[in-house]
Amino acid sequence: MADAVSPKEPPPGSEPAVAAASPGPSVFSLKLADLNPGDTLRWLRLGWADFKRCPRIGLFYGLCFFAMGHALLAVFQNAPAYVLALSAGFLLMGPFLCLGLYDASKAMQTRSHRPSLRASLQAWRPTKGTMAIFAGVLLILEMLWGRASLVVFAVSFNTMPEKANILAMLLDPENLGFLITYMVVGGVFAGLIFTTSVISIPMIMDRQVDAVSAGLTSIRACLQNPGVMLLWGALITLLIVLAMLPAFLGLFVIGPVIGHATWHAYRHIVPVPESA
Repeated sequence: MADAVSPKEPPPGSEPAVAAASPGPSVFSLKLADLNPGDTLRWLRLGWADFKRCPRIGLFYGLCFFAMGHALLAVFQNAPAYVLALSAGFLLMGPFLCLGLYDASKAMQTRSHRPSLRASLQAWRPTKGTMAIFAGVLLILEMLWGRASLVVFAVSFNTMPEKANILAMLLDPENLGFLITYMVVGGVFAGLIFTTSVISIPMIMDRQVDAVSAGLTSIRACLQNPGVMLLWGALITLLIVLAMLPAFLGLFVIGPVIGHATWHAYRHIVPVPESA
């Protein structure tokens, strides 16, 4: 009877096949900080300190925010139905414009010398693909916001309000239902954009993670600390509104300070790994 066939032995010197590398830790296992309301003021103080350390960079980006404010004013004067939706430009374009400010804060946090404007303007290059994907997602949300705003206008008014008396018409007590609906719709979309992007963009720049992981981490941070993140969003909104009142001049300082503060918020919420 033929001998039983023995299993093949690996050739001499060969190693057994290595199992497929296990995937890295899940984004849901990333430890996030527990926050308290006082942290929001600390982030603003750190943002102000960064602005004072590199004022030329801050004022350059402040000029960009100033221009965005006047663009929003021009939209209000010519197409009021789009104002609330286009105000999302501060939520959409603002964080991307702040990339240079994030880079400056990171440089000051990790190096002793002052950051340069040229380096801040190139901060998007290493992660341009991921940033483009994330920007596309936010752009879709803003387009939906714009469409929803137009629907609210169309349902509330037979014709578009005249530019000459737009404020008087919108503030008329008879249009209270319109104002409530308009603000609720805007609040839902603004909250969704804020929740998804509050720490996503600095995280993408800093850790070069994918857009989905960054967005989910941002959502996790808001769900883990809903009260503090709501307060942070309210503070940002209040400061921007106050900065817009004197002909948008306050944006020269408030815009960059919020940008720097957002970096410190991210570094607090997503602590640096001990091995880093």
